Amino acid sequence: MKQLRTQIGIVGAGPAGLLLGHLLHLEGIDSVITENRSRQYVIERVRAGVLEQSTVDLMVQSGVGARLLKEGMRHEGIYLSFGGMRHRIDMADLTHGRAITVYGQNEVVTDLIDARIATGRPLLFEVDEVAVDSFDTSEPVIRFSHEGEPHEIRCDFIAGCDGFHGICRQSIRPADLRIYERVYPFAWLGILAHAAPSCDELVYSLHDRGFALFSMRSPSVTRLYLQCEPDEDLSRWADDRIWEELDARLSTSDGWRPNRGEIIQKGITGMRSFVAEPMRSGRLFLAGDAAHIVPPTGAKGLNLAASDVRNLAIALVAHYRSGCDQLLDEYSDKCLRRIWKAQRFSYWMTSMLHRSPEANSFDRRRQIAELDYVTGSRAAMTSLAENYTGLPMD
Repeated sequence: MKQLRTQIGIVGAGPAGLLLGHLLHLEGIDSVITENRSRQYVIERVRAGVLEQSTVDLMVQSGVGARLLKEGMRHEGIYLSFGGMRHRIDMADLTHGRAITVYGQNEVVTDLIDARIATGRPLLFEVDEVAVDSFDTSEPVIRFSHEGEPHEIRCDFIAGCDGFHGICRQSIRPADLRIYERVYPFAWLGILAHAAPSCDELVYSLHDRGFALFSMRSPSVTRLYLQCEPDEDLSRWADDRIWEELDARLSTSDGWRPNRGEIIQKGITGMRSFVAEPMRSGRLFLAGDAAHIVPPTGAKGLNLAASDVRNLAIALVAHYRSGCDQLLDEYSDKCLRRIWKAQRFSYWMTSMLHRSPEANSFDRRRQIAELDYVTGSRAAMTSLAENYTGLPMD
């Protein structure tokens, strides 16, 4: 068995694990990052694409934002569409210049992997049989197999950044966790298409046929979503049917509609809200999707992960610099305050813009009234803009 020793053992090489490793490196703190998937799989996994202002600022300040600033698409507003009309929310005006940036999670991961490799610190892909142990002691252990050889990492702390289906949260005794969950009665059918975006900002649409979202990944690639059934059979959605449904739900009375192009990817995304409390057990700390999931309507998943690991990095620096563990003790409560606000916002956006199968005519009229209020009240628009561009990480 190969024995390793590090300060922080990080399980998971998604945005949370990679960003945590980078922030710790900047402070001279050693870590080993393990990931059960291949490097190519992690990079090509198409997930979130909207970065809050605070996430952009964090990446720039930590030295991994050069390509983000060059290639990311800064948006100072979004559109809410209903009744065949688009209504723009000027987020920058409402929040003293804050905005969002469209920059795919795969691009974030690429930048963070490149930065990690440049440091020379360990980053191990395609590890098998991962297990965490002894995190209730002063020397937690991560065990795994890599290239056919068993490994054991002894560390001071473990950061569980291995996602919703990872082993870290599952290794905590169920009696030590409180789980809060809501599964929504609909899902998203998402596509990537080789089509130039026909609008320079995102369009969220409420339609009698269901929700739709116009987004983008680059000046030549459009990202679009349709509300569908949770158990939707993707094989029933031929390209022509997808475009016809997108046209029906997104087209507006001024003649706007999404551009069409070759569909290069299709997928179904389930909708759930999930929180595990607390985000710590002994010397095992959870971050990102390992601790919480939000419906994608509010674009909060990756951004919450960035906020988590920023807080965790600051707390670990305090531990090693001054021997003070107050911030480690406060980590879970501090993160959860922001997480629950993001859950509230994501639930609100989701319920405002989706047609629930249980909804009646009253519910539908209420949704229209709410959208009419939100797009007509500066106070309501300010609340949306503050949450969408991101609440403070502090």
